[in-house]
Amino acid sequence: MILEMNKKLIKEMFNTSKLPIIEFGLQDVSQKAQKLAGKLSISGIQPKLSMKLDKKNNSLISVAEGGEYILKPQTSAFSYIPENEQCCMDIASEFKIDVPPHCLLPLKDGSLSYIVKRFDRESGVKIHQEDFAQILGSRDKYQGSVEQIGHKLKEVSTGPGYDAQLFFERIVFNFIIGNGDAHLKNYSICYKDKETIRLTPAYDIVCSKLVILGEEDSALSINGRKNKLKREDFDKLADYLNIPVRIRYEKFEKKLNLMETIIRNSEIKKEAQEQFIDIIKERLWRMDLAAE
Repeated sequence: MILEMNKKLIKEMFNTSKLPIIEFGLQDVSQKAQKLAGKLSISGIQPKLSMKLDKKNNSLISVAEGGEYILKPQTSAFSYIPENEQCCMDIASEFKIDVPPHCLLPLKDGSLSYIVKRFDRESGVKIHQEDFAQILGSRDKYQGSVEQIGHKLKEVSTGPGYDAQLFFERIVFNFIIGNGDAHLKNYSICYKDKETIRLTPAYDIVCSKLVILGEEDSALSINGRKNKLKREDFDKLADYLNIPVRIRYEKFEKKLNLMETIIRNSEIKKEAQEQFIDIIKERLWRMDLAAE
């Protein structure tokens, strides 16, 4: 399936007609990350590398500066996270949630890695952006509420109403797919210029419930709760953000079959595919969106 990636996506991601190769294996990732430690701003439990396309050799190479992509390999902490993130980002894209170009590519040893194109770069120039841990001055990315983000977003965005709607849709989407790890650093603002301050594309979307036993419904509180969330909690959030009733959930209605198809066609292992689908079904039931 990786080899069958459509030419449009290859062109969009790499501006080339042929998939680039990666000339190192999984065991080399930690060593490369350590060499670049202190030079990268990409953080988290999963080892990550900043990558650039070597056009001469059509290969992706790790770099300390001028990175165009982020590579996330397999990790011993959680099983098959690259496949998980790829699938969730594909579903988000089908729901017209703004996500950057992304794909799975094999390392030299054949293990799959997740590659995402950086959206904080434009023609090699860094675009200033801040996540909401920075914006809200929080030292703990898991402390806070989605209402705090929404309030601040409407305060700083140059398209406050539209960004509030996009933000609400991402909160609902994260709940539906079982992403209980969407914290303050997973939402950001992009400052293109003084007249254009907007919510960035969505990123770091995974079904965390698929790999973390006892995972919470939400990393941040919604209507004062992190667990046992129901439709009324999201209704209260929508009221707070002034989201019109008619557009609150229409994007997610009667979409179970679509999500099932994407999951079954993904690189996620078959047993985990069924677990993922069951998670979504239960979430749709809680949101009164289960009917096809």
